[in-house]
Amino acid sequence: MTNPAAGSWTTLIDDILDGNWTSPETGKKAVVPYDRIVIEESLEGRAADLVSELDLGERFTVVADAATYDALGERVARELKTLGPVDVLILDHPHADMANVESLAVKLADADAVVAVGSGTINDLCKFVTGRNERRYCVFGTAGSMNGYTSTTASITLESGLKVSLPSHAPSGFFVDLGVSAAAPTYLSAAGFGDCLCRSVAQIDWWMSHRLLGTAYHQVPFLIQEKDEAALNERAAKLAEHDIEANGYLYRVLTLCGLGISFTGVSNHGSMGEHQISHYIDCFAGERHPGTLHGTQVGVASLTMARLQQAMLASDKPPVVKATKIDPDDMVRRMGPAVAAQCLDELKKKAFDENAAAAFNERLQELWPTLRQELKQFMLPVHEMRRLLKSTGGPISAAELGTPADFYREAVVHCREMRNRFSFLDIAADAGMLGDFARGEA
Repeated sequence: MTNPAAGSWTTLIDDILDGNWTSPETGKKAVVPYDRIVIEESLEGRAADLVSELDLGERFTVVADAATYDALGERVARELKTLGPVDVLILDHPHADMANVESLAVKLADADAVVAVGSGTINDLCKFVTGRNERRYCVFGTAGSMNGYTSTTASITLESGLKVSLPSHAPSGFFVDLGVSAAAPTYLSAAGFGDCLCRSVAQIDWWMSHRLLGTAYHQVPFLIQEKDEAALNERAAKLAEHDIEANGYLYRVLTLCGLGISFTGVSNHGSMGEHQISHYIDCFAGERHPGTLHGTQVGVASLTMARLQQAMLASDKPPVVKATKIDPDDMVRRMGPAVAAQCLDELKKKAFDENAAAAFNERLQELWPTLRQELKQFMLPVHEMRRLLKSTGGPISAAELGTPADFYREAVVHCREMRNRFSFLDIAADAGMLGDFARGEA
């Protein structure tokens, strides 16, 4: 099997963890908050050795849900019994929200060593709960469905209903049995691929914001995953075939994307306009939510963002923005008073008044020819992104996602209100173009 360097799935990852990799931006050695990351074709019989090296404690609590316990949790719990007492906590269809955080915090109050088994929700809950009192934990992945395994943030829905990325901590150890993950339902790996597919549109948004508004930008997160992204795209169709090698590259990209946050302190390299669309769906769909995963939604939203960006960049004339229109009453109608107040604060931070709009237009006019060429270097053509996502078995439209057309269009138009990250959604809205564009989406 062809691996990233003589058979090791953690080449480069090991160098970063060991402090042997130097950032070309800063000239400094990497410093990241992880003890061990292991990605291998099989980890059967190794759970006890892997966990014991982390020195988490002497009594273990394995946290899983029913599916992840069947996939790997039972095996991990059995193998850990050679180290000491093992408690098993199986969560019933959990959601990563504050209610579940508080419930899990009570259940883990006396836990010595927390071992999460699962992706997404399980990892975010365990990460956030242990992070609040600085207890170290580790996680065994069961599917390459999201890039949050190695991030230092947790995606949590607040009591108000607003979904946000909250500062947390990284797992001390992250362990992947590729055989287990490759055997998982293909919609999970398709979701993970959807989360990876956003790289090009996120980079375009971030670089545009940097060039036009002077916001911070870092190249390192893109640099460390560049080769693996290409290798993953070459094997995208094999994810639907439960191929171990394809899943190996998927995990490498997901892991390296998470590691990027350790270098920058922000998630912009993997979360810009496309993630805002997904977050809007999660926060405000209610009974209209199709029950889809975060990464599945991000994949479809990435296609939407690519169409918007590429349509705007196809013109040799820059758009012209006006002062940002804000309708607080409509925000309350759609979001409810509490969330609308939070989002209004975020929106005001990036809103243009007439003077700021004029200054932005002047800057845009000056930079547009150069900026277009710069952004095209980051771009994947829409048709190629669509082909890749379709080959994994993931949905490629709001209709396939199961999101009602009118609500998806609402998400495209209004999601920019949720977060102070400037994207092409903001330019299109302030230029009076976003509503017309959204009518063609769904």
